[in-house]
Amino acid sequence: MATAMSVSFGLVSVPVLVSPATEDHTVRLHEVHRGDCGGRLRHRRVCELDGQEIPSQDVARGVERPDGTTVVLDDAALEGLPLSTKHVIEVLGFVPADTIDPISYQRAYYARPASAAAERPYEVLVAALARAGLVGIAKAAITSRERLAVLRPRHGVLTVHLVFWPDEIREPGPAPTRPVTDREMELAELLLTHLKGVDPTAVRDEYAEALAQLVAAVSSGRELEAAAAPREPPQDLMAALEASIRAARRDEGSPR
Repeated sequence: MATAMSVSFGLVSVPVLVSPATEDHTVRLHEVHRGDCGGRLRHRRVCELDGQEIPSQDVARGVERPDGTTVVLDDAALEGLPLSTKHVIEVLGFVPADTIDPISYQRAYYARPASAAAERPYEVLVAALARAGLVGIAKAAITSRERLAVLRPRHGVLTVHLVFWPDEIREPGPAPTRPVTDREMELAELLLTHLKGVDPTAVRDEYAEALAQLVAAVSSGRELEAAAAPREPPQDLMAALEASIRAARRDEGSPR
């Protein structure tokens, strides 16, 4: 379902319809009763004070205050939240696309023009971003809370990526400090050269295939062939790199 919003930058406002840009095809594993029963387990909302099961229409949000009391906020109260970005994607400025750390990205949405009158300014914005190699840094409340967002063109359509706030990204900690030798670097770069280039659309979801095999095996009562054990780290890195390069060269010369 599309959400009506506006992209606002400078004195320009472009009405858009925002809808999810991705979908999850992951096979769902349900919680069930172990054993022969196999009944599906359902989670119910139960009030911790009176023990009653609460229907969805009686569920609200609540914020606990420092004194221990809870302020109940229903949908009507949340709709009155004094937040300008509830219906507006507020562009704060533009930066080069390669300055955004990929670890920041969360869910993506497509924003399309909401009316005929919005089409021209929308097309100009998308084309200008593409030509300049820039993305927009914005604030938006596409979900229930205000988030930081990145606006970028994709195949002629404006894409809105929700991103983490800077303080939500954890630092990785100290990196390994053992220096890499010139020969190790030379072989690693040579291997990267031989292995570069892959078509992501040709990559299969092997988890879904393996899960289907497992379901078939369990339902028929037969044993499933064990997966190959993961490779151990090489004892001789240089030898492993050289062998990998030779194998990559053979693959390059073989017909596909």
